[in-house]
Amino acid sequence: MLFAVGGLFASQARAAVTAPVTFSQAADEAAKTLVRVYYAGNGRWRMCDEPECKTKASDWGADALSDTLYFAWKATGNARARAILAKVGRAIPAYPAPCKAKACPYWSDTPAWDAVTLMRVYEVTGDAALIPKASRALQYALSSSAFTLGACSAIPYQRGAASGSAVKTLETGANATKAALLLYRATGNRAYLTAALAQYAADREYYLDPSVPLYTVHVLDDGSACTQVARRFFASVNGDMIWNGLALWHATGQSTFYYDAVDTAEAVDTYLNDDRGIFNDLQGENDVVEPLVDAMNALATQENLSFARAWLLRNARAALGSRSGDGSFSRFFDGPPQADASAWETNGGLALEIAAGALSANGAVAIPQGWASDGYVTAQITSLPATISFTGSGIALVGTMSERCQERHVRVYVDGVETFDRTGLWQNPTMPKGTSVLFAWRWPSSGEHTIVLEPADASELGGGVIDLQGFVAYSSRT
Repeated sequence: MLFAVGGLFASQARAAVTAPVTFSQAADEAAKTLVRVYYAGNGRWRMCDEPECKTKASDWGADALSDTLYFAWKATGNARARAILAKVGRAIPAYPAPCKAKACPYWSDTPAWDAVTLMRVYEVTGDAALIPKASRALQYALSSSAFTLGACSAIPYQRGAASGSAVKTLETGANATKAALLLYRATGNRAYLTAALAQYAADREYYLDPSVPLYTVHVLDDGSACTQVARRFFASVNGDMIWNGLALWHATGQSTFYYDAVDTAEAVDTYLNDDRGIFNDLQGENDVVEPLVDAMNALATQENLSFARAWLLRNARAALGSRSGDGSFSRFFDGPPQADASAWETNGGLALEIAAGALSANGAVAIPQGWASDGYVTAQITSLPATISFTGSGIALVGTMSERCQERHVRVYVDGVETFDRTGLWQNPTMPKGTSVLFAWRWPSSGEHTIVLEPADASELGGGVIDLQGFVAYSSRT
């Protein structure tokens, strides 16, 4: 449960991490947590912070942790990180030739994620065998005929044609572009650059929002038309597209790519925050934030853009308030810690602290202290619409997965205004067991506030759509 005996938000069964006073200390604790809590040995990662959790070497949850460890190695040159990543490179599967049948054993986004991680491991270890391994993974993602179908065939389906799914995902395209650019950087083979340019152009055509320079993650292709799933702004794909724009600019000298990247990063900084300016990840629990941190770090360090540096340091300070006793992070950087955290949730906070430690080693941190169990209010909500009114400077909605988990996306209105990312409140089957933070928001000062939960359509009226147990008010100005 989120609220343990004694008024603590997070379980104290595991050894507690040291409270940092500088970003360098926070970065050091983050790197230790990554290895001590999540690394399971033999190149595999735990998918949550309990010893019995499932372990994986491949796909976006594991790859986000591997890429965070790469981030730590890049900042410090840590020898242990190098040894672990060498094992990761061997543990990631070797992909077969592109799938020509209607059914494929892998979804298209999995090899795309893996190809990026394989090239990150190559940067660390110099193992030349990883280059053809990454290239095969990239070819499987982009060249399998079961994926390259439909009305917009330039962007792959997430699953093979036999699945009947209409979903196409930028998780495939954005990661494939990033992998191709890393392969081009390593080999100088212009075929990879050509592939990256083509995929980037297709992704902008179909996934770029028509009103703001942000990318939705899903397009539905029914074979005759392609339709965006509006404003589903995953951190992962927006981060990748920022990084891709910068890398294409450096590879081609075409300034359009640079401005694409900066426009998207500034839109993240402007629109995807709570009222304190802290990034608010309203996507499913299985969105990963490490690619966005990677992109903002590139803008801050390579391009010397002050807004990206400020974004990293501001979010790194706030995220320490969502850190649990074992050093894991909640998905909501401006929310409370959780007793249990998943690999998908925690990678963003870990990457933030590592980036901040490299940017401002001696920068002071102040861990927010306003989340307290005496602010918890039992308010079970199982049907929509629903309204929560309270006085405070922050709120966290807590609950368990509902009967209709992953089927519905509850719309959230904060003081009468719908969240910019219209995903609102989304539950996923990979959420930690028991009670989790489903939504969090903070304001600069205390006041009277109202949260309204609305159904996205008529089918969501009534019970079974949501299972909120209550909420926690933030009672400090810290």
